[in-house]
Amino acid sequence: MAEKEKAPVFCEKYCLVCKGARAGNSLCKSLQNLELKIMGRRGCIWGKARTEYYGVTPDQPIPANSKK
Repeated sequence: MAEKEKAPVFCEKYCLVCKGARAGNSLCKSLQNLELKIMGRRGCIWGKARTEYYGVTPDQPIPANSKK
């Protein structure tokens, strides 16, 4: 489970696949969709941490009204 003090930044800022997919890159979107089908709806371990912390899956942007 993700600690509330530390934001899981890898999926958000450093993962080429997730970051590229959220930015609209079609190749990254395809790779991310494949990953989500294989690993489950929340994705890899960094995607799961992001989902727990922000409440959105790796293929969705963080809501603008997020307090975190």
